[in-house]
Amino acid sequence: MTGDHQTLALLLFSTFVAVTLGITTWVGRHRHGSAEEFYAGGRLFSPMENGFAISGDYMSAASFLGISGLIALYGYDGMLYSVGFLVAWLVVLFLVAELVRNCGRFTLADVVAARMRERPVRIAAGTSSVTVSVLYLVAQMVGAGSLVALLLGGTSEAARTWTVIGVGALMVIYVSLGGMRATTWIQIVKAVLLLGGTVALTALVLVRFNGDVDRLLRTAAERSGHGEAFLAPGLAYGGDWISRFDFISLGLALVLGTAGLPHILSRFYTVPTARAARRSVVWSIGLIGGFYLMTIVLGFGAAALVGPDAVRASNAAGNTAVPLLALDLGGGAQSTGGTVLFAVVAAVAFATILAVVAGITLASSASVAHDLYASLRRRRSKPRSEVAVARVASVGIGAVAIGLGLLARDLNVAFLVGLAFAVAASANLPVLLYSLFWRGFTTRGAVWSVYGGLVPSVVLVLLSPVVSGSPQSLFPGLDFQYFPLQNPGLVSIPLGFLAGWLGTVTSPEAPDQARHAETEVRSLTGAGAV
Repeated sequence: MTGDHQTLALLLFSTFVAVTLGITTWVGRHRHGSAEEFYAGGRLFSPMENGFAISGDYMSAASFLGISGLIALYGYDGMLYSVGFLVAWLVVLFLVAELVRNCGRFTLADVVAARMRERPVRIAAGTSSVTVSVLYLVAQMVGAGSLVALLLGGTSEAARTWTVIGVGALMVIYVSLGGMRATTWIQIVKAVLLLGGTVALTALVLVRFNGDVDRLLRTAAERSGHGEAFLAPGLAYGGDWISRFDFISLGLALVLGTAGLPHILSRFYTVPTARAARRSVVWSIGLIGGFYLMTIVLGFGAAALVGPDAVRASNAAGNTAVPLLALDLGGGAQSTGGTVLFAVVAAVAFATILAVVAGITLASSASVAHDLYASLRRRRSKPRSEVAVARVASVGIGAVAIGLGLLARDLNVAFLVGLAFAVAASANLPVLLYSLFWRGFTTRGAVWSVYGGLVPSVVLVLLSPVVSGSPQSLFPGLDFQYFPLQNPGLVSIPLGFLAGWLGTVTSPEAPDQARHAETEVRSLTGAGAV
């Protein structure tokens, strides 16, 4: 890209980073150091504010860069991510939001431990939450690297490396200094910027085709090289039975995974009541729904105006389709309009990545401190020391995410998030639903449910084409692929539920009926909720 692109985009990057660091510093000077303040922002946010923050947490680099890229490359089949990500919120709204807010304090483990022996349950749920968070973080790191590689012409591996390291360092600063309150305001600012940028691009695409969506789709099909097949199921998932099962597996993971994502569950604790949590979800469904409809237009717009070949040439996984579309809509690579629009989109995408990694890092460091550290110590830690451990944990989690992000830099970011959703749906969702709705659930069942979903999902990913056995794998020169599906959800999600049932029916301990009754009343009415 030209020097104008680089200068303008870097200026906009710097402006957003300066603003967010200013928010973090201001909040950091006014913090009280309590666990409630650090993990939940004092529970002071309104439903609208929290709805925007949830949207900011959820509309990640996978949404903005990855989904549009997959639609540009695979047409109809790429839309599965848009549909799956949106439908998942119905599960959250009807089954999870209010009950989680009433039963817990800061993390998923709080909900499960309300009626179980705390130590084994917290260790299992904390381990699972950290695993899911790290997988999700890797996707954001890959998106950041792809974006800056495009900005600098795609030739500098050193630039991609330093970008990933820089994003990791910033997320540690946001979390350790500002906690949940700073992270929430960063998410709100980012959500407004992202929605504004997406609306502008969508309007420009529709104007280019005079509002004729049919012509947009037909042009995209012609440019794709696949003709009508581009607008029909089967281009990515449908060539054989394995790809069809992969399609089902991915759909299950996307629809069920959101309700088990630690950084989404933690957002329900930032509002004062369960009713506010439900209203937050209603706000977020409206915002997220509109956004995903627009990503469909952007994906087909990139296919029609840029072309899949140009997208692949820039980034094989399609992660740069939207910035390239912005360049074309603005008038091309050498035009002022193209330079400005490209820089704005690149800056918004970078802001998206920074905000999302801050939210995920906070949730995972809370799991380390509130669940793992507090459980592994024989004596419960004081809240203030827990916060100190959470700040240190954010540094360690950032380092792991940076390393894995550099390793996975050539994979599509939406695909990577699909893996995180599969692990969340396999390990976190079964134990959450059993804890809330099964009267006979026991501690052994809870622990088996978590590990029975977590271990198979991680092992199946390691033995899948994602890691070895194909040119697109993490290690293309190796071949220890024994599991044919790219997403493990079809196998690992049922295993998580089965393990929870098996652990419960073989458990020697009787379920604590009194604690279940207390939890049930609290979850449904809010009586006794924190």
